[in-house]
Amino acid sequence: MNALNQLSVWLSFQLSIIFLIGIPVTLFFWSIKKRNKAVYTLLSIYWKISLLFFISLLLLIGKYNYALVITNISTLLMTISVWFWTDINEEFKEYEFSYPLTTTTKVWRWSLTFISINFLIQSLNNISCFTLINTASCEIWLQPSLNLYIFFKRLFDFFFGANFTQPVSKFLGLFSLLIYLLGLIQWSIIKLPKNGRNSCFSENGRN
Repeated sequence: MNALNQLSVWLSFQLSIIFLIGIPVTLFFWSIKKRNKAVYTLLSIYWKISLLFFISLLLLIGKYNYALVITNISTLLMTISVWFWTDINEEFKEYEFSYPLTTTTKVWRWSLTFISINFLIQSLNNISCFTLINTASCEIWLQPSLNLYIFFKRLFDFFFGANFTQPVSKFLGLFSLLIYLLGLIQWSIIKLPKNGRNSCFSENGRN
C-alpha cells in the first residue's frame, strides 16, 4: 500500500507540473500571439498567484513542517484565480467552441480544478504530514522536490560559488512567503474593494 501511495503522490506531482506550469506557459504565449486580452489577463493573474506554489516547493526542499499546507493553499488559490473574474467569464461565453484558444483555456480551467481536488485528496490521505513533514511516512512528499533541490544546488554553485542547502531553501521560502502575504493583504485591502471581481482587462478596449 505504501508503494501504491508513493506512486499516486508521484503522479500527482507530475500532473501538477503539466497543468500548473506547462499548459499555462503555452496558453500565455498563445494569448500574446493572438492578442487576446481576456486570456492574457487571466494568465497574468494566474502567474502572480502561482508564485505561492513555487514558494511551497522551496519550503518542501527545506523540510518546513507546514510546507504541504502551503502547497494545498497555493493550488486552491490558483484554481480560484482562474474562475474568479466575472468580466473574463462573460467574455469567454461570447466565443464559439471552434475558437481554439478560449476553448483550450476553458478545458484547462476544469483540468486545473480536478488536479487541485486530487492533490488535496492525496494530501488528506497523509494528513499527519500537514504539520510534521519530517517523519518517515511523509518522505514521499519530499522526494518529488529532490530534482529541484539538485537543480538549485548546481545553479547556486555556478553563479555564486556557494552551496545551496536545505536551511537556505527554508529561509528563502519563508522570506518569500512573507513578501507574498504582504502583497496579498495589500491587494485585499486596496484593489479588491475597488474592483471587486472585475479584472479590468477591457479598460483599454476589447478585441
